[in-house]
Amino acid sequence: MKHSREFEIAWQGMKPGLHSFQYEIDDRFMHEHGEPEGEVSDLKAVVKVTFDKQTNFFMLHFDVGGSVEVACDRCGDLFRMQLWDEFDLLIKLTGEDATNLEDESDVVFIPRSETVIDIGNWIYEFVMLSIPLQLVHPNDAEGNPGCNPQALKLLHQLEPEPEDQPAKDIWKGLKDLSNKTKRK
Repeated sequence: MKHSREFEIAWQGMKPGLHSFQYEIDDRFMHEHGEPEGEVSDLKAVVKVTFDKQTNFFMLHFDVGGSVEVACDRCGDLFRMQLWDEFDLLIKLTGEDATNLEDESDVVFIPRSETVIDIGNWIYEFVMLSIPLQLVHPNDAEGNPGCNPQALKLLHQLEPEPEDQPAKDIWKGLKDLSNKTKRK
């Protein structure tokens, strides 16, 4: 992983209150900060970060937007998927012994002696989390699947045929028993 000062926030000299940052994220950034999972390419994302500096903590709000080219899980064709998600992160300032504190999922502890916060890894994580697990073409304006029609036809042909035998009715005997008791 390369170290880039572009994603560092020098909080020591900042005034308390809200501060805004904007980062343009592409494939190069993703490969520098980790190996993207799955078939992700041609990423064009904008991450807006709102940094709220308070006396003993910082509240960060990440707003991820943009698009990425992914392979459809249903038909295999590439398509452009829109990204949009929001994430919040709380950074608490501690004494010098911050190594004994365990970070939670959305709370991070840093010692007061740190003067700079590198948010590059969090940006990478939040962009990856904004890509859904299931990647399927969106439906068109008429509500039809946006997938490759030939692939859908082939998938339909490969579906198992419904069994022509009627399903066993496990409650049939109980219905007969119920009818006999009512007649008595």
